[in-house]
Amino acid sequence: MQRDEIAIIGGGPAGLMAAEMLSGAGRAVTVYEAMPTVARKFLLAGKSGLNITHSEPYARFAGRFGEAAERLRPALDAFPPDAVCAWAAGLGIETFVGSSGRVFPTAMKASPLLRAWLRRLEAQGATIRTRHRWIGFADQHLLFDTPEGPKTIESAATLLALGGASWPRLGSDASWVGPLREKGVPVAPFRPANCGFDVDWSEAFLSRFAGEPIKSVTATSDAGVIPGEFVITRHGIEGSLVYAHAASLRDGLERDGEAVLLLDLMPGRAAERLARDLGRQSEKASLGNRLRKGASLQGVKTALLRELAPDLARYAPERLAMTMKALPLRVQRPRPIAEAISSAGGIRWSGIDAGYMLQALPGVFVAGEMLDWEAPTGGYLLTACMATGRAAAQGLDSWLRR
Repeated sequence: MQRDEIAIIGGGPAGLMAAEMLSGAGRAVTVYEAMPTVARKFLLAGKSGLNITHSEPYARFAGRFGEAAERLRPALDAFPPDAVCAWAAGLGIETFVGSSGRVFPTAMKASPLLRAWLRRLEAQGATIRTRHRWIGFADQHLLFDTPEGPKTIESAATLLALGGASWPRLGSDASWVGPLREKGVPVAPFRPANCGFDVDWSEAFLSRFAGEPIKSVTATSDAGVIPGEFVITRHGIEGSLVYAHAASLRDGLERDGEAVLLLDLMPGRAAERLARDLGRQSEKASLGNRLRKGASLQGVKTALLRELAPDLARYAPERLAMTMKALPLRVQRPRPIAEAISSAGGIRWSGIDAGYMLQALPGVFVAGEMLDWEAPTGGYLLTACMATGRAAAQGLDSWLRR
């Protein structure tokens, strides 16, 4: 049986940050990762531009985590967005603020940052063992499935950073839920977050416009009025604007059985002006020509308007303008959690103490997306994963000292 001072299970951002903190404090740390390489979801997320945090005012940033914001606040206070940028700079990674306020590495990719991070961990003496899948407990010890067969490991303390339930092909498959529930750890059911939604499109609409972006619109739900763009898909809708409303739409479907996204297709023009401009058009002109000349609306936006308001041609200019400014898009259901960028649900906050230790398993700490919180895209997810990794590492270190 192998004996470790500290076993960290999960080689994503939360686990690696915990390993950095603990090895930097002189602790002997071994990171166990089920996949052949660490941080696969991190690398894929950064393939087209790694968004590490957000530059908005910190009070607003810290409020982006829904019902979990209060519990996450101490960890975020200790590692706010400015600290994330300073941490990256310490690895030799320069950052910049994009037009949306999101913060990116200058190189945009995740791989240079990860390579620098792993070099730091190696220099601090941390050990990383891949192809070690944690499958539960054997008495009070950790049981792993490895290429050499089952392996039992004893540790003085353990930190679990096994992720949520999204993107299971990259390792976050929530297989840890069963072993922890058996030990009395309370776990809220996982639900998709930052996800697309099914919409009942007509075949005629899909055949022409699947894959087309809807740009320069605003969308309204309980999440507020948010500008952006989204994409028409074979199943429904997805994209950054949809993700910003995903929690509100998902919760509405669960609560009421229905959810509507109100779209403003012409956010730069008031309804009164649109009505006047549309009223000047000849009644003999086709609807398409009236929309094009009176509202500069054409292409996929016109098709979407027709799809969602089939009797549009009969509308008076005032009603037509109001429909363009508040077009109801009904969604049917979230896309499967395996397609979601992140997940809601996980270990309930009532099951951990202030140091991120499981109440039911003294000496076992948790961090990252295993916990019951969610956040929009835009750097919030990664910042909170690293912040909770740091907080759990500090709680573990304090527990060992006691």
